[in-house]
Formats: sequence, C-alpha cells, structure tokens
Amino acid sequence: MARTEGKWRVLVSDKLAEEGLAGLRESSDVELVVKTGLQPEELKQEIRGAHALLVRSATKVTADVIEAAPKLSVIGRAGVGVDNIDVEAATRRGIVVCNSPEGNTVAAAEHTLALMLALARNVPAASASVAAREWKRSAFLGVELLNKTLGVIGLGKIGREVALRASSFGMKIIGNDPFVAAERAAQLGVEIVEMEELFARSDFITLHVPLNKDTRHLISVDALSKMKPGVRIINCSRGPVVDEAALAEAVKEGRVAGAGLDVFETEPPTESPLLGLEGVVLTPHLGASTAEAQIKVAVDVAQQVLDVLDGRPARSAVNVIPVSPEALRALEPYLPLAEKMGRLQGQLATGPVASVELIYAGQLGEEDSRLLTRAFLKGLLEPILDEPVNLVNAVVVAEARGVHVVESRSREPEDYVSLVTSRVTADGEERTIAGTLFGRSEARIVRMDEYRLEFAPSGYMLVARHLDLPGMIGRVGSILGRHNINIAGMHVGRRDPGPGGPAVMVLALDDSIPPDVMEELLEGEGMTTAQLVEL
Repeated sequence: MARTEGKWRVLVSDKLAEEGLAGLRESSDVELVVKTGLQPEELKQEIRGAHALLVRSATKVTADVIEAAPKLSVIGRAGVGVDNIDVEAATRRGIVVCNSPEGNTVAAAEHTLALMLALARNVPAASASVAAREWKRSAFLGVELLNKTLGVIGLGKIGREVALRASSFGMKIIGNDPFVAAERAAQLGVEIVEMEELFARSDFITLHVPLNKDTRHLISVDALSKMKPGVRIINCSRGPVVDEAALAEAVKEGRVAGAGLDVFETEPPTESPLLGLEGVVLTPHLGASTAEAQIKVAVDVAQQVLDVLDGRPARSAVNVIPVSPEALRALEPYLPLAEKMGRLQGQLATGPVASVELIYAGQLGEEDSRLLTRAFLKGLLEPILDEPVNLVNAVVVAEARGVHVVESRSREPEDYVSLVTSRVTADGEERTIAGTLFGRSEARIVRMDEYRLEFAPSGYMLVARHLDLPGMIGRVGSILGRHNINIAGMHVGRRDPGPGGPAVMVLALDDSIPPDVMEELLEGEGMTTAQLVEL
C-alpha cells in the first residue's frame, strides 16, 4: 500500500478522547487529520487519500464513502455497534472494520441499571415535580427490585454485567441467548429460558442484542401481547430492536408500566411516539458516555488501527474471524503455510477452480481454523485476480466466483502432530496437496496427490510429472544448467516401488524458467507435465 510522504494518513471524523488521539499523534508513521461534522460529500473528499478512518456513531460510512477511498485499509469504530458502517461493502473491498466491544461494557451496564432504577422509583418525573416546586409524594409510588424477575435478552459482555449487578439487588435473573449454554449461564446465576417464557415471567426486560434481521422489532405488537402485565422494558442496545409505535401503544393502554430507552429507531427521535409519555424515561444515547469509557474505546480502537496499518491483526475486527490470543498463537505459524499451499494449488490448476476442501488434522483439528482457510483462499486467488484479496474478503471473493469451500476436521493426522490437506477441483480434475510444520515455523509440503515427498514451498519451483526412467533427473538438470538456471534443491516422489512408473519431481530454483526452456523440458521422452510456480 502506498503512503503519502512516507506516512499513513489517518482521518478522524468524529470527536474522540484525546488520550486515543495521543497514540496516533506520537507515531512517526502517521499523518493525523481530525475533521469532525463533515457532510457526506465533504467526507468523500477528505477520505480519498486516507489509509484509515476513525469514527464514533455520527459519521455514516456508506458504500459510496468506501468507494471514494481507494487507499483505505481499516475503519475503526470507537464503540460497539457498527450500524453506521456498511460492513458488507468494506468486506468486498478487503477493508478491516474493527470496533471496541469491551471499552464501554461497564458504562452500558451501569446505564441500564440507572434506567431500571429510574423506572422503578419514578425518578425523572419526581425530580421534575420538585423542580416545579411541588411536593406530591403519593403520586410517585414505586416498586422494589428485590424478588422481581429480570429477563435479560442477550447474554454477551454487557448482558452478563447487567445480570451480575442486578443479582446484587436480589432479583431473579432469567435470560435468552441462543449462543450461551445453560451450564455457562448457570455459572452466572442466570436461568436460560425460551423467549415466550421470558416474556411471560419478567417484571423487567432488558435488551442487549446486536441489530440484524432476526432482532429488528424483536419487541413487537406480538411480543408485547405475550408479556406479563405491568412489565417495564429497558433498551440500551440498538434502537430498531424495539417497535416504538407498538411500545407507545402498550404504555398508553397500561399493559407496559414503563420503558427506559437510550437508543431509538431514528436518532435524534424527534418524531418518536414515545416522546412525552408518562412512565417513559428517554436518554440521548448515553450508554457509552462516561469519561472512562470514552477514553477506553478511543485508546483501544486507535491501537487496533495502528496494528492493522503495521500488518498485525486487529483484536476486535467484525469482518475477520475473531481469534483469541491463545488460538492466534496456535494458528499464526500455519498462516504462511496455508497461503503458500493456496498459491501452489492455484498455479498448478489447469482451469477455473470449482471447489476447495480443507481438512485440518491433529492439533489443528481442535482449533477454529477458519482463519487458515482464508489464508489459503488468499494464496489461491490473489495471483489470478486484479482486485485485492486478503484475510477480510477472501471468502466473499471466492463465493462471488462460484468456488465452493468446505472445511472438515480430523483427530488422525497420519504421521504428524498437525496436518493441513487441501483438495482443489479445477476443470474437472482434483489435486491434493498436504503440508505441515517442522518445529514451530518451517513449512513443508509432504504430499502431492498420491506422491509422498518433502520440500519447503519457497521461491521459484518446477513441478514436473514424468515416468521414473533412468536419466530423467539428469536430463532435466542438464537442460537447466545449459541455460544458467541453478537448482537449489531437488525432491522426488514416485507412486510405485519399482522404476518406470509415474513420478513427480519438484525442483527449487534460483531463477525463473523462460518459455522456450519449458518447451524443451516437455519435449523429452517420459515427461508428462512441467509447470513453473512462484511461491
């Protein structure tokens, strides 16, 4: 990626804590540009030369904005939600989108409890009454949290923190999350229940889910009809999770005793039917608005942007497979091997690739190896495409070209601690290549189709299929030597124990082979195919 005057240009288009910007200012590799409040056309102009973009929730990073940024490689969101970023468009372009999912966890959980308590004790209305010089104690009769049932929808980081804090009030906690096992929830003091049971039992319901097609209007007319009369609802997740019109009607009818919302279907919510309703507490998206949280998310996302620009993975990329530090340590040494296996397969393919199967065996079979699959696809596709292919968009690019990708795992790695086996079908022919690591970092190809052999995939390599005839290796060496092409290493495998049968020869070379020399190699008796690859 080209730099401007030797520096990465980082555009910050929303207000970020100075502590986060400090790390960018201190980097000698960064040209920091802070311009907030940009209109869409102004943003398109400013982003043209940017390598990185940092935003909060105000900037809308649309597909048009992304298209206007040919150098962009990373978008950092100082916060959790990325609804303001067209992640799909960024992924197609190979742009990393990262967020800071943990920096505002405590702030959002505490704000949820603040809204819950405000609803239970009528705090906003009582405060306004006193400010109006009234003293109407009987008008603000509240309820206690003790022994009430709290339904937590979404037991991610924030949902778990809310459950932990609510339990200290003596509340009974039930939850619904399809990705959390009942045993894990029990350790948190949460009983996992079906959604309809949660609606029926909960005195308070709090939402902590992402926005997607399954959660949009999760709180709907139908859902509200199944809830316990007098329920109080809190939403500090994403606005469109709640159908505001349906909720407003339920509040007016008294079926919902109160609602506390920090997020809205449209922000600011100037036309929301919830405005001015008695028993409804509204705050202007304050979940992450603590001094501590703003510093945490700014520092975190700025460091991730620097990591991506320097070629390291982002800790919290939303469009790259999330990998824990422990898993990354196990997988990282295999990334170069997987990519080189992909390059080898791609250059040996005689036509368009139709399908890819990757089998992870041994210790790798126990890891989430999807990152290795992306590395393999990057190596497979990058040499034959004009568009950029990387770990972000490799799967999307493969799917767009009709390449069917399958992963499988096995605990039987043959003779190796871990083994990666690739089967690629191209033009009706299937080729199998398997590789492993010797030690922690020495990549080796150990099998090509039915041939067992061992070589380091690197540099120029001649892969030749031939009959195992006397003088074959010497003839190839003589031709290359006559044209001043030095052989750095030779690896031979044959299928049958005796001579005369099919064999494969892999030569590591110091130089490329001109086309006329390749033709000369193929003219000899017993030579079936000869292909030059560059790894």
